[in-house]
Amino acid sequence: MDYFWAILSLLAGIVLVAKGGDFFVDAASWMAKAAGIPTFIVGATIVSIATTLPEIIVSCMAAFEGKTEMAIGNAVGSVTCNTAMIMAIAFIFMRVTIVLKDYLVQCLLLIASGIVLIIGCYSGALSIWAAIVLITIFAAHMIANVRLAKKHSAESKEQETEVKKDKKTVIVNLCKFVGGAAGIVVGSRFLVDGGSDLAALLGVPERIVAVTVVAIGTSIPELVTMITAVKKKEYGLSVGNIVGANIIDLSLILPLCSLISGERLPVSEQGAHIDMPVCLGVTILAIVPLLIRRKASRIQGIILLVAYVVYIVFTV
Repeated sequence: MDYFWAILSLLAGIVLVAKGGDFFVDAASWMAKAAGIPTFIVGATIVSIATTLPEIIVSCMAAFEGKTEMAIGNAVGSVTCNTAMIMAIAFIFMRVTIVLKDYLVQCLLLIASGIVLIIGCYSGALSIWAAIVLITIFAAHMIANVRLAKKHSAESKEQETEVKKDKKTVIVNLCKFVGGAAGIVVGSRFLVDGGSDLAALLGVPERIVAVTVVAIGTSIPELVTMITAVKKKEYGLSVGNIVGANIIDLSLILPLCSLISGERLPVSEQGAHIDMPVCLGVTILAIVPLLIRRKASRIQGIILLVAYVVYIVFTV
């Protein structure tokens, strides 16, 4: 019966986080546009951060309760999942091509984040200098995002579309904003508690549940965004969203968790020597060939997916 409640808590958390994130992003976008913020800034900042809120809330909540393995495992595991599962599926089933000048800076920032994280956590805790460098990378990512979005906005010469501001629309979006935020927070609570309970019942470290079930659950918004991009044939958008989400996961979440915990964030040996290197490895495997060839291959996607399956099996 204990297993039933732990699994039910995890599933409820995943559903609430996914749907809450969807509502929150829609409402936040509407509010920003209604306030007169240019569309390119909305997409480059508000939406990109909002789509990673599940990972941010889950990890910060876990760090606040001293469950550092859950906090780190979710952040790093989400990046591995985003890259080796979601991006791999895109590579296998779609014709993914990129414009190098649009992706080079962001991809290099992502790889740099992974390298800094591994070096900064090698001693068994996230060092202060690494946290500062990661926050700097996050800031550089947001600045590059805004510049790129502004450039594309100027090139396309799109007119800012008027958003509805009638009473019904305002009420609906306020409800979606509050309800979405509540869904993410409550869902994160269920994910953290369910993950911790399941780890205790199975007699395994919280890290294992965090890098598998919890990480996959919090990656659902990226999966949904990727599927939407596929339907609209915006293949580059799917990759761009994942790269952006991964940078935020690595460069913002762990420094935030360290700040919340009030001390250097302790990292387990497995996390520092297995999870983080695997995360960087699949990132390089996905990104470097893409930058060199300007397009992804089906073989590349298959290799990534096989690597992820092997990692999950080895971890479990």
